[in-house]
Amino acid sequence: MRILFLITLCLAFASCSLFDGEERDEFAGLDTEEQFYVTAQRQLNARNYRSAIATYEALESRFPFGRFAAQGQLELIYAYYSNLDLEAARTAADRFIRLHPDNPNIDYAYYMKGMASFAEDSGFMARFLPTDPSKRDPGGARDAFAEFSLLLALYPDSDYAADARARMIFLRNTLASYEIHVANYYLGRRAYVAALNRGRYVVENFQGSPLVADGVAIMVECYLRMGLDDLAGTSLSLLKSNFPEHPALDESGNFIVRNDVTNPSLLYTASFGLLGNNVDNTPLAPTQRPLQPENPEMEAPEETRSLLNILTFGLLG
Repeated sequence: MRILFLITLCLAFASCSLFDGEERDEFAGLDTEEQFYVTAQRQLNARNYRSAIATYEALESRFPFGRFAAQGQLELIYAYYSNLDLEAARTAADRFIRLHPDNPNIDYAYYMKGMASFAEDSGFMARFLPTDPSKRDPGGARDAFAEFSLLLALYPDSDYAADARARMIFLRNTLASYEIHVANYYLGRRAYVAALNRGRYVVENFQGSPLVADGVAIMVECYLRMGLDDLAGTSLSLLKSNFPEHPALDESGNFIVRNDVTNPSLLYTASFGLLGNNVDNTPLAPTQRPLQPENPEMEAPEETRSLLNILTFGLLG
């Protein structure tokens, strides 16, 4: 029993020594700060991102105030991003911004933070399958838009401003398209107030996007179905004057009311859409509000009372 215990103890010490040796061998021959930095750069250029990340992290931990510290932290952001460690890239960018607010390359940290959110919005499957970005969760797109906006606000003359501005246009259209998808979903299920709010949000917050026209058309549709004819007329005038070629308008400029309201039958649901019908020609609300009932007391001509009727308090005359 004692011999078995000694053998186990020896094996444990041997394994520890082996791992210590491997850890030491990872940076064998790297003694100075410059050697660490040059090695990390060589690994980064060779796209060996994992090794580059480890070397940059070792450089920062061993020489936190050295002359390559700030540059190494910047390149570490890029190494994380290239290795698809997007959350680590954002964290590293935030840390650089906090530690080096006066660094001449700080705009790059803001830019890479936006790029990490932009890449995260693409999603893993989007790298292999064609997907519509406007139908995915817009959280990453909103974060990227906000971060690029901050970059342009703080550093409008940055070398990365033009690319950030172009990506913001794409993100703006993506976010607007997402809102239109949600509005159509609500409209198809007769949730007219919810659909109206989404369409109006696009009109108010995404000026310049081609999806604004769809937002106005959704507003017209919702107002019509809710019987709010004055508001529908105002929105329709806006649609006609600004987007006369919109598919919701016919050749005469009349609004084409859709009838593809979702109301799946039991057969349609049970067959996963293979059989049955998913369309319901739901009737619209009245396009004209009913007139208020006439009040005869209000419109009756005032009676002419005689002097006798007045003197007898209405008893005579």
